Amino acid sequence: MELTGLVQQSVDWHAIAPELVLAVSAFIVLVADLFLPKEGKWIAMPLAAAGIVATLAAVVSLAGDDRGTFEVAGSATFVVNDFALLFKGLFCVIGLFVLAISFHHFRSGRYYQGEYYFLMLTSLLGGLAMASARDLISIFIAIELISIPAIVMSAMRKGDARSNEAGLKFFLFSVLSSALMLYGMSLIYGLTGSTVLTDIASSIGSIEASSEPVVVLAVFFLLVGFAFKISAVPFHFWAPDTYEGAPSPVAAFLSTASKVGGFVGLLILMFEAFPSVADTWRPLFAILAVATMTVGNLVALRQTQIIRLLAYSGIAQSGYVLVCFALIESGPGAAEANRQALTSAIVYLAIYAVMDAGAFAAAVSFARKGGSYFISDYSGLWRRSPVLATLMAGFLVSLAGTPPMAGAWAKLFVFLATVQAEVYWLAVVMGVNAVIAAWYYLAVVKAMFFDQPDSTEAVEVPYLLRAAMGLAAAALVAVFVYPPLITDLADKAPL
Repeated sequence: MELTGLVQQSVDWHAIAPELVLAVSAFIVLVADLFLPKEGKWIAMPLAAAGIVATLAAVVSLAGDDRGTFEVAGSATFVVNDFALLFKGLFCVIGLFVLAISFHHFRSGRYYQGEYYFLMLTSLLGGLAMASARDLISIFIAIELISIPAIVMSAMRKGDARSNEAGLKFFLFSVLSSALMLYGMSLIYGLTGSTVLTDIASSIGSIEASSEPVVVLAVFFLLVGFAFKISAVPFHFWAPDTYEGAPSPVAAFLSTASKVGGFVGLLILMFEAFPSVADTWRPLFAILAVATMTVGNLVALRQTQIIRLLAYSGIAQSGYVLVCFALIESGPGAAEANRQALTSAIVYLAIYAVMDAGAFAAAVSFARKGGSYFISDYSGLWRRSPVLATLMAGFLVSLAGTPPMAGAWAKLFVFLATVQAEVYWLAVVMGVNAVIAAWYYLAVVKAMFFDQPDSTEAVEVPYLLRAAMGLAAAALVAVFVYPPLITDLADKAPL
């Protein structure tokens, strides 16, 4: 039987090489785990690390390229450009860092190691796909590929009621957010007749005034769906309980890779598909940014457990990134302002991922043997482990946006972009929230260096964790000393 009307695609295999390498690596890890003896299950971790390194090599091999594949009506739905490659590289770095945090934690024998590393690589695969996605369908598939394995990872402590609760809350909120996101996407498709972002942008730019409320409603549903993924207020309730109940390395993954993946999708949608109607949805982002910054910081002040503090800290950090969306403009002369907003968001996300992962690594190191996640137990940590206390202080100082760490530049770039856009009231809110945040970050630093310890037992930190934290801290100091290390990459990474 002869088939007619079939479209034959010519696939650019080099363009999708990073995704292919990571997918094959995940499969190898899963299959290898079937044949490894119980005492050798830890080998899944170096296999996963080798897969991520190979993926990073594939990303580097595409440097400087501008490619597209999987075309629909002449438009590529999967692109490889500097923006995509920057975030693919960032996801690989986050993956290697989380593996370092996970190795000793999961080798204790209480978890299924092979399955965990397979799920983590699969979730990372969603992040890589998100960076290149340029149509609604691939964006939705990518965000679900990030989320679904992360849900399973959150509930890996099957005998722990808190872990079960973490996985269930994450699952329920994720399902709700996906439904709202799909509804928004269906409205956009109904209005424009296309799922490709460039076609959507062209159609919305010439849409009739009578249809504009439907566009605003669709963007609202998309925003609410992504707000769950990035734990923005008031859609953040799942995050603190999930972070606390999940294995700590999984919390680190959710706070970095998963959150960055959500923001990458939101950046692509808002800057690529909807800039022409920015005037209608920009106030929504301003309100969301203010609420997220303020609530996250105020609730963090009352936390007594370091993982919950980092969870609310991550919520507040999301608010600073959301400020960049509130700066997007439409109409003539908007290109420079939008470029500045996009660059600020990219710089913030890259620096945030490193400093937040470092803080989680320090928390896991302290709690690993004889410690805990209660902030009161950090008293006098300087006397028990000077290196760990110094590293933890460095990450917290960076999260607070204080020199001499790169977090200072992250907040400053967003602040300057806000001032240049003449949204002065939002800059003031940012400044006030930065002061509030400094209070609870520096309170932990003060306890580590100036309070008396309850125990004099030394804190043992494995070499792998020391190396990971040392590299992260060195990167943050290097970017503070020479900001073009990241700003040049961000400037060259337009959508």
